[in-house]
Amino acid sequence: MNWELVKSEYLFSDLWFTVRKDRCMRKDGAIVDPYYVYEFPDWVTAVAITSEGEFIFERQYRHALGLTMMEIPGGCVDPTDKDPKAAIARELMEETGYEFDSIEFLGKTSANPSTNNNWMHFYLATGGKHVASQTLDANEEIEIKLLRLEEVKDLLRNKQIVQSMHATALFYALEKLGELTY
Repeated sequence: MNWELVKSEYLFSDLWFTVRKDRCMRKDGAIVDPYYVYEFPDWVTAVAITSEGEFIFERQYRHALGLTMMEIPGGCVDPTDKDPKAAIARELMEETGYEFDSIEFLGKTSANPSTNNNWMHFYLATGGKHVASQTLDANEEIEIKLLRLEEVKDLLRNKQIVQSMHATALFYALEKLGELTY
């Protein structure tokens, strides 16, 4: 079912976002033109748990929705990162000041595979110890909140985690921790 890429043209390119216009041919010979693809770097996120068993959440403003919300730590895989696991370890340190005894890969998901070309890799980070101050990017303002397991479940039950990839990561982590059954 894969399409053949006939032509590709970049329309816009910036640090975190690129738009390209593709001309494709389906297996039946039909031409699909234009087909717009949004290119992003891969993303990483982690359900991060301290050595005391508290879940590390971040409260921050998200301008596109105009909301201040609760999220889990994460960010972009930078070109200098060895791999997504190194990227999440870096992001955890920068955003929270915690380092972890274990960072375990849980899976990956796509925000929108019909238009976006990247993946969100998610992890379970355990044994977190606060070792440094936050080193935030210029446009980041992040409040750290430590939550108990029941508070995390309540956020999910009450649909307070609006970042869909973060909700996905939380469900996979809760399953791994034996806190979610089917």
